[in-house]
Amino acid sequence: MTPEKFKDIATTLPKEPGVYRYYDAREKLLYVGKAKNLKNRISSYFTDKQISHKTRLLVSRIERIEYTIVQSEADALFLENTLIKQHRPVFNIELKDDKGYPYIVIKNESFPRIFLTRRKLNDGSEYLGPFASAGKVRELITFIKQYLPIRNCNLQLTPKNIAQKKFKSCLEYQLGNCKAPCVGLQSEADYQDNIEQIKYLLNGNLQSVIQFLKAQMKQYAAELSFEKAAIVKNKIEYLENYRSKSTVVNAGVKEADVFYLLREDEMIFVNYLMVRNSTVIQSESRSLPARLEESDAELLSMIIHEWRMVFKTEAKEIILPFSIEWFDAGVHISIPKKGVKKQLLDMSRLNAQHLLQQYKKQKSLLLAPADQDHTELLREVKEALHLPEIPGHIECFDNSNFQGSYPVSAMVCFKDGKASKGDYRKFNIKTVEGINDFASMAEAVYRRYHRLKTENLPFPQLLIIDGGKGQLSAALESLKKLDLTDRMTVVGLAKNKEEIFFPGDSQSLQLPLDSPVLLFIRSIRDEVHRFGLRFHREKRSVGTFKNQLTDIAGIGEATVKLLYTRFKSMDGIRKAEVVEINKLIGEKKGMLIQQFLKEKGAG
Repeated sequence: MTPEKFKDIATTLPKEPGVYRYYDAREKLLYVGKAKNLKNRISSYFTDKQISHKTRLLVSRIERIEYTIVQSEADALFLENTLIKQHRPVFNIELKDDKGYPYIVIKNESFPRIFLTRRKLNDGSEYLGPFASAGKVRELITFIKQYLPIRNCNLQLTPKNIAQKKFKSCLEYQLGNCKAPCVGLQSEADYQDNIEQIKYLLNGNLQSVIQFLKAQMKQYAAELSFEKAAIVKNKIEYLENYRSKSTVVNAGVKEADVFYLLREDEMIFVNYLMVRNSTVIQSESRSLPARLEESDAELLSMIIHEWRMVFKTEAKEIILPFSIEWFDAGVHISIPKKGVKKQLLDMSRLNAQHLLQQYKKQKSLLLAPADQDHTELLREVKEALHLPEIPGHIECFDNSNFQGSYPVSAMVCFKDGKASKGDYRKFNIKTVEGINDFASMAEAVYRRYHRLKTENLPFPQLLIIDGGKGQLSAALESLKKLDLTDRMTVVGLAKNKEEIFFPGDSQSLQLPLDSPVLLFIRSIRDEVHRFGLRFHREKRSVGTFKNQLTDIAGIGEATVKLLYTRFKSMDGIRKAEVVEINKLIGEKKGMLIQQFLKEKGAG
């Protein structure tokens, strides 16, 4: 949208708080934002001379503006958050919901089972969480199974079934892992006591459980039941040890949420600590692309709102490194300079910095000097993936499409641990209609290795397929058709969990997040993403050009491609000197282009 066109609607914009939405010519939602004053905020995109390149690109694509007036800034924040999560606009920061986080479920049944799950169902059961770290929860579940016995069977333990003696005690009872409520050896009230202790543990209330166990140990000792007292003592020692490995905060900070944000290049790195009962019971770190020039305060405000909803926290204090606008008067924002709260903030900063350092390490693998020797790294790859030989030649595939249109695949090649850009390949998908990642992957892999086989060219030792088991299976089918399954090792790399899948294995390989091998494989995956997305944007842009420029009588696709190759975008053509265009395609065609742009109002 040009500044001139914006002037026509500027006078109609309200000055109330609200949420605004920008759409392109295809009615695709580009960006969602919030504002105290809608007129001032929207106008700044078209009148501010200091906007970034990304914002200029956004403005050039805006064809229509919508807005919603709300009663308060808090309502604006909530609506903005909801719309971003629902529509995932291309220029907004990506907000992730809680689907991937683990819960502890206490089943809605007699003598309820308790276990870890990532699916939250509307089944009347009680779900604790979500939790940022599944590992820490599993550690507590291990303790629960050892020291707070609960059943893990699927029996229908109704009072009627137990009274009718339908069941027999199992090996778990003999091993001491269960008290056999199935045969009436444990009452439902006693079982429920264990469940309540588990709830305390999972909510970070270790001290109250320890105090309960100490009282129980003293009672057993007074009754001269020294074996039982020794068992309880072991429980206490475990919990004390567990607590010592957690971060215990001064009692002055009973409950708080702590956030820290860092920015590097076009990325932000955020850490969140949940403090409950003077203990850090959860920690979550994440890196996100900062797609426009939103301030750190704006980004952090949005992330805090999102994560407090995800983790269902209503802490009355939020500890931050800098001031933000917050709309709940019942929540106190602290920006500490010293003391225990500053120590918590420093801890959060260290976690965010660790994530940043991981990003830098991964980036440096792609930017390493051309003459750097990667022999040792490739040897580690061989050992970690159990390859028959050092993978001096690695290839990686990825797919891209836009709502089923312009499907493409890309392949990058690494030789001796370094990107071999001359061997990169692009694939326009020809046999697949709509969105079908599996079929697209199968086509690209088949075409690549059919050509290598036909021309008797060397094959890679390692083939990485970006995606999970479905994409991996599709790639293997193509290799089977070519009788090449024994010529290379093929693995799939899951997009979210950084899991490595091998054909035929039910369990994935999960390398440590700071492993040089995983960082190297991720750098290859990120490179194929970058290469594929660039190719995909080029194809979409060419498609847009064809829709507009090839309608001009006398202008064909070859001319459009020349213009696109030279000037990169429609905006580039608009800004190009007439003499440059004429030199490229000739004066006659140049005049047709200029007339078209003039009729379109320069855009």
